[in-house]
Amino acid sequence: MEFTSQTLVQVLQIIWIDLLLSGDNAVVIALACRSLPPHQRRIGIFLGASVAIGLRIIFAIVISWLLAIPLLGAIGGVLLFWIAIKLAMGEDEETSHVSESETLWQAVRTIAIADAVMSLDNVVAIAAVADGNVALFIFGLVISIPLIIFGSTLIMGLISRYPIFVWAGAALLGWIGGEMIAKDPWVVAWIGPAAASWHLVAAAVGAALVVLAGILLRRRRAEQRVSG
Repeated sequence: MEFTSQTLVQVLQIIWIDLLLSGDNAVVIALACRSLPPHQRRIGIFLGASVAIGLRIIFAIVISWLLAIPLLGAIGGVLLFWIAIKLAMGEDEETSHVSESETLWQAVRTIAIADAVMSLDNVVAIAAVADGNVALFIFGLVISIPLIIFGSTLIMGLISRYPIFVWAGAALLGWIGGEMIAKDPWVVAWIGPAAASWHLVAAAVGAALVVLAGILLRRRRAEQRVSG
């Protein structure tokens, strides 16, 4: 994989998105491994996280292929808007259903299954950033493994203290979603030659829409809690 400035930006985007959308992964690992003996806990965490990342790579390859099909790329862009707004609103994945495991392999299986069920948003976002470059998103996911395992607590604490990181991540997803819609082959064919010059406009509009929707929905939810 040739490293250019654009590739470096994409790798950093993948790591950022992976950390923002994988906060629940640390919770899943902790819940699944909490009953293991201390000497097996680290092994369970490493193996479970590795299997989870491997599944994400497989899912990302499939989704990258699907996003190249006309119109599905635009649908993927709309899905990214939903993921971004959900991130901005601060709605965490439900992890209370993850049961503790009594053996190492039960823990690994629990982590892998739970992560596979909850990782659709993460996989779609990473596949979108990679833009069909299989080596790029595999590289980005692999180097993010130690960050997720060892840095998740630090990262989540940082995000809780400085919400601007979450909003910036949501805006980034909105930007990528707008670009996906603008670059979809069906959209390009429908718009014609002008499509090549408007993808940055679409990306900026996507980012702005996500932030605006997140602010309005957060305000509405707060008003409902007060009135309720």
